[in-house]
This record gives sequence, structure tokens and C-alpha cells, in this order.
Amino acid sequence: MAQQEDKEPAFGEIGYITYKRTYARPLNKKKKKKEEFKDTCERIIAACNTQLKLEFTKQEQEELRDLFFAMKGSVAGRFWWQLGTSTVNKLGLFSLQNCAAVVVDSPIRPFAWAMDALMLGSGVGYNIQREYVYELPKARRVRIIRKDTNDADFIIPDSREGWVRLLEKTLESHFITGKGFSYSTVCVRGAGVPIKGFGGAASGPEPLALGISQISDVLNRRAGKKVRPIDCLDIMNILGSIVVAGNVRRSAQIAIGDMDDLQFLNAKRWDLGNIPNWRAMSNNSLVCNDIQNLPDQFWQGYEGNGEPYGLINLKLARSIGRVGEVEYPDPDVIGFNPCAEEPLANHETCCLAEIFLPNIESEQELIKVAKYLYRINKHSLALKCHHKETEEIVHKHMRMGIGVTGYLQATEEQRSWLKDTYKTLRVFDKEYSKEKNWPESIKLTTVKPSGTLSLLAGVTPGVHPGYAPFFIRRIRIASSSELIPILRKHNYPLEYVQNFDGTEDHGLMVASFPCKYPTNTVFAKDCSAIKQLEYVKRLQTEWSDNAVSCTVYYKKEELPEIKKWLKKYYNNNIKSVSFLLHKDHGFAQAPYEEITEEEYNKMKDKITPLTNINLEEEDIELEECEGGACPIK
Repeated sequence: MAQQEDKEPAFGEIGYITYKRTYARPLNKKKKKKEEFKDTCERIIAACNTQLKLEFTKQEQEELRDLFFAMKGSVAGRFWWQLGTSTVNKLGLFSLQNCAAVVVDSPIRPFAWAMDALMLGSGVGYNIQREYVYELPKARRVRIIRKDTNDADFIIPDSREGWVRLLEKTLESHFITGKGFSYSTVCVRGAGVPIKGFGGAASGPEPLALGISQISDVLNRRAGKKVRPIDCLDIMNILGSIVVAGNVRRSAQIAIGDMDDLQFLNAKRWDLGNIPNWRAMSNNSLVCNDIQNLPDQFWQGYEGNGEPYGLINLKLARSIGRVGEVEYPDPDVIGFNPCAEEPLANHETCCLAEIFLPNIESEQELIKVAKYLYRINKHSLALKCHHKETEEIVHKHMRMGIGVTGYLQATEEQRSWLKDTYKTLRVFDKEYSKEKNWPESIKLTTVKPSGTLSLLAGVTPGVHPGYAPFFIRRIRIASSSELIPILRKHNYPLEYVQNFDGTEDHGLMVASFPCKYPTNTVFAKDCSAIKQLEYVKRLQTEWSDNAVSCTVYYKKEELPEIKKWLKKYYNNNIKSVSFLLHKDHGFAQAPYEEITEEEYNKMKDKITPLTNINLEEEDIELEECEGGACPIK
């Protein structure tokens, strides 16, 4: 068998830059050189045995290397970034979790837990339906003062825990004691200082102080009254903006609210004006257990005048696994992860993995890849957690999400293998769980948007059609990253991120890459919204026992047909779905933009392709869900 040094990973068109930007870690403590892909693979495989106690044989290790290099399967991005580091030893399972969910049913814990999860790089979903939010006590008017001296009431420790504690004290003042306090940031490290463990550079205390002031303003405006779901949305979104400025620049959120809550429904209608920039932090969806009850107002944001909301079918998510199967109910589900492929219980987290379906050569190979990824995920779920309520629910459910991506680039034969592979995986889970004395996994499979991992292999994301034969793919990168001057030198277009209000975020830049898909790809222009919904329905039946995350591209004239289809099939077949206008959607700097072949060639002629990058810095972004919403958006 050839040595890995003699092989090249089967990266897609921008796979290498995606890998270096997102997953390559320093090779040594001096941090003078970043990993190459073979180094990252060795770190992952070694950590499977040392940290996860998998005990892979030498032959299994070699097979795992081969499937990684051939881009047949992949651990989650969280694993590529964290596995094998001391952070996993310290934090356990939460350091490897992509997804998290919480219900806002008390005044302090849900927000503090969510902030901690976001700071650890996990996307967070939160349920802000009125039946939960109205359990919170009335807000009180208090004054919270920043006093950067040593005699302040609370001196913030320079740690993740310290930032969370300031939030807790703020919420305690507004909801419990009614007494203000002063706090000091004298111990918080200054802007630009490297952050150990998760990487990135410190933002200094300013974003934290601003966010606490904004949260306090939200609650003071509700003094003497009950807070509303819209207020909880703003608090969570402000927390997201603090985290984005302060650490690994991941702040993916999904807010789940009532479908008749018009304040929530209009929260991202930018045509109505006065939308705070922080509301860009969440992908908002409505709980809709019966499509017949969906109000007409839901569709008002579908004309390109706002961000279309998604739909969450909690009733179906709680009752079945795959469509037609009642053996695997999920009664504890209260929400979803930010991209809505994972139904989750309160305080639950979930780990993911990915199978690149177009690269799989046989059903036997598909089963082999799925089993490897299953074993890695299963062992990670058995780790300890610093949040006991999270450890308990994760160890009870052992939920994972082994996804498939490139579905609409795969052949019909490759798609046909999924149904029986799932059945084989279920049998394997029973046997393996019994052998290890662990609970069987409540859920095993999923289909996620796969924004970043699909770029590694150059396949279409999840169940989504190819955006176009030729297109621009935009990726967000920290402005301080040493990738920026490299990209500029190679003539890749760069610009600052634009906020809702038209201002620029100078902490983040958007890089544009010309891309193309193979001619055998199913493209959005040839795939009606109804056809996309049928693919979702099929995958929910044949593969995913969690959910299928899909942002359905639609044209305005398709809306009547979409409504008709949903009335017929939604209640019993769809756990989650969202929509986006293929064009004229109103999003600045959208991740995808269609271009002509001529425009593609012109862009390619101007740039010098990146084939080898030697970085000497640690400020690499980790974003599975870009901009606080699904990558496909």
C-alpha cells in the first residue's frame, strides 16, 4: 500500500484553501508551521486511540487514512480542529460537539448555557415559544456600570467562565435581586492577544462591555413587565455578536418561535426598517406541527423583502425516526440545531460526520465508511462533560448524525445504497452498544447543509442542487488572519463583511473564489422547488432518522405550488425545511453567486491558484454555519 507521502488528498477546487483556513493546526508549540493534510489525518487517527479509546488496529488505521485522503468520508469539522488537543482532555465531549439546543424557560441558565456553548464553538438552537418564555419573572430596572478599577463589585476573570459569569450577574440583577452592580475589565486581555486552545485572537473587553450594555437596555425597556420572545431573541443574538467578536468567530444560532407570534415573525423584515445588526446572528424558524394552521403572514417575507423563515415540525420529530418508522421515537425534543438537521432535547448536544456519496464506489464501501464514522462518533459521545445536565442527556441518547453530501451529484445507483446501509448501521449499533455497555443511539443519520466539508471534496452540499455550473463561492475569514495577505497576493477578490445597516464589519473579510461543478450535477435552475422537496422527503424516508436540512431554492412564481405541496405532504414527511429565493433574495455577499463561463474564466485568469500555504499564525476561523445561519444561505 502506498505511503501517504506519495498521495495527494482528493481536494475539490477550493478544498485546499478551505482546509488550511479552517482545520490546519500548528505543528509544534512554537507555531511556526501549520499542518498539511497528512499531518491532520495522523493527529485524528492517533487521538481516536488515545483520547477516544477506540483501539484501531494498524490495518484499520491504514483504511481510515485511505478513506480520508480519497474524500470518501470525514469526521466533523469540530473533530478536524479539536481532536488530539489538550482542549478535549479538559472539556470532554463539548469540545467535539457541533450542535446544541436549549429551551428558554428560566431567567439565567438557558442564556448562560448558550453563551458557554457558543464560546466553545458549538452552534446553538433555542426554543422561545411563549409557553416557555412566559415562565420568566418580570424584568426589573437596574443600572450596571463598567468601572475599570480594582474596587468594582465584580472583577471579570480573564476566561470563558469569567465572561459567562458577568452575563449571569447581569441577568440575576434584572430578574432576581433588582440591584445593580459595577464590574471591571482590568483583568481581561487586550485586543489581538492569542487565545490558547480554541485559537483566534482576543478582541479585548469592548465587545463584551457593549453586549452587556445592550442586554441591559433590552431588559430595562421591559421593566415591570414580562419579557417577550422577541426580547429573548435579541438577548441571544447579542450574545452571538459578543462571541463572534471575541473568539473563534462561530456564532451559529437558530431561534424557534410560535407561528402566530408576529413580532418574532417580523424580526428580520429589513424592509420595515429598524432591524438591529445583531439579528443577523440567527436563522429563525417557526414551530408548525400542522401546515393547515400556518398563518398567511408567514409568506410575507418570501418576496425578497426579508429573510424567509423556516418550518419546524416538532410533533413529527418527536414521534418517528425515518418516515414510516415508529421504533425510534424522540419524545424529549424541544428544538433543533442551527441548520435544523438535528432534533435535540433541552441541553443536549450532538456530533456529526459526513459521507461524500459521489466518491463511494459500492454499497459495501458505503457500509464500511459509515461504520468507521459511527465508531468515532460513538466513542466521543461517551466522554465526560463540564455541564452535568448535558452529560446526562447525551449519555442517555447517544445521538449522532452521520450525513451524506453530494446527493445531487451522485448517481441513482449510489443513492439506492442508502436505505439498506441504514438498516445495516442500526444492527451494528445494537451489537456495538451491547459490547461496550452503552445505550443504543436514539438517532444515527442525518443530512446537513455541509457548507465547509463539502468544499473539501468539491461536491454539492448535502441534498442541495449545484447552485450553478459556474459560480462564485464566498468564504468569511478573520481580517487578522495571515491568509488575507496571501489571498491578496494571489489576486483573490476581498472585501469587508457588510452589516444589515450597510456599515462594514472590519473584523471579518469575505474572499471570493471562482468555482464550477461537473456537467452531471443537478443544478438549481433545472430543479424546481417541488423536486427539491421530493428529494428531502425521499432522504427522510430512506436515510435520515434525525432530519434533513435543506434550504429550498425557489422562484416567486413557484410559491402557490409550494404551498399546495406542503399542505399535502408536510405534516407526515417533513421535520424541518427552509426556503431562499434563488435570485433577488436581498442578501449582500451571499455565499453563492451565479456567473457565466466567460466570467469564470476571467476570474481564473487573474488569480494564481493556491496549492501550498505555510502559515505562521493561529487565527483560523471555524465556521460550519456561516454568518449565524446555514452555510447554504
